[in-house]
Amino acid sequence: MPTFNHLGQCVADLARSRRFYEDVLGFEFWREIEPPDSPSDRLLRLHPPIGMTACYLRRDGLVLELLHFAGAGARPGPGRERVMNELGLTHLSLSVDDIDATCREVRAYGGEVLDDTNIGGGIFVRDPDGQLAVTD
Repeated sequence: MPTFNHLGQCVADLARSRRFYEDVLGFEFWREIEPPDSPSDRLLRLHPPIGMTACYLRRDGLVLELLHFAGAGARPGPGRERVMNELGLTHLSLSVDDIDATCREVRAYGGEVLDDTNIGGGIFVRDPDGQLAVTD
């Protein structure tokens, strides 16, 4: 039977993303690896050199893998805004003690608060790379 392992997310600035997910959303650092370009390039369908660093963060049993690519063959393209009814993963969802305080932290760490989504018990935010998350 398959077992959940982790969710992977490509980021532009690994240090910035770590600060955001650790300091704002309460994830804890687990481990970091820099696998060799080969066979990683084949697995990921990227052209070498890829220069990948994978940083694993944990919270409440969820493992979030932040992927950073420094190699010339694998630099990420620009992100784009995804709509909620687009097929595929849509967002991360986290429960927080204080939504207003979390929103202040999101802004302070380079994220965006989508004020128009505030329904009192939940609100959407974006991380510095635009990944959507909901806090309630």
